[in-house]
Amino acid sequence: MNIKLKYKRILLKLSGESLMGSKGHGIEPEILNFFAAEIKKVHTLGVQVGLVIGGGNIYRGLSAGEQGIDRVTGDQMGMLATMINSLALQNACERHGMYTRLMSSIEMNEIAEPYIRRRAIRHLEKGRIVIFGAGTGHPYFSTDTAASLRAVEIEADAIIKGTRVDGVYDSDPEKNPQAAMFDEISYHDVLNKNLRVMDLTAISLCKENNLPIIVFNMNTENNLLNLVKGENVGTSVGQYEINDVNIK
Repeated sequence: MNIKLKYKRILLKLSGESLMGSKGHGIEPEILNFFAAEIKKVHTLGVQVGLVIGGGNIYRGLSAGEQGIDRVTGDQMGMLATMINSLALQNACERHGMYTRLMSSIEMNEIAEPYIRRRAIRHLEKGRIVIFGAGTGHPYFSTDTAASLRAVEIEADAIIKGTRVDGVYDSDPEKNPQAAMFDEISYHDVLNKNLRVMDLTAISLCKENNLPIIVFNMNTENNLLNLVKGENVGTSVGQYEINDVNIK
């Protein structure tokens, strides 16, 4: 049976915090296993999947100053934290029978390939899950920006940002039960309303390259599968008219 797919090549962005589950730190094996199972559902359909995962469950460069560590060193420590998460996710995907490649923006040849754009695209074409670790390889850039950059470079159809809420809201739904969720919203309004979907650099890069961003709840079973099939899941950020937003 042929299933029509809306997105055939995606860049899935996950936060490091999403791996913590109820632990409050580190990696919860059940969450890792769940994410790998959800990724397999779309990979089995032939979707080419690139992955970027943050490192906030282990170390955040932005908090380095509070510990007396300079920003550049703190960001480099954060990049290494993303590699720990990337290795864990790679292992989980391979336990589910998927072929993977881990590519790093920083040379660490014993555990990952160096990031080379053409090689990454070739891996995707061969049906391998490609995990992009170590951010951009430079300080002062978030993993959101790394995800946007890699998505543009590999010519992904969209960035799929997995969160623990259902989409983009006009206020924090975890603090305000009356928060309204957007069905669609423009890049401009995301920035103008300070909705914190991704940082300024990441949103601007997506806007300049007309790259859609889909924000959805990764913790809901089959959400990722339904999303790539074109069902109405999450919030779509794109080239919509300014102030012309649809609220669910």
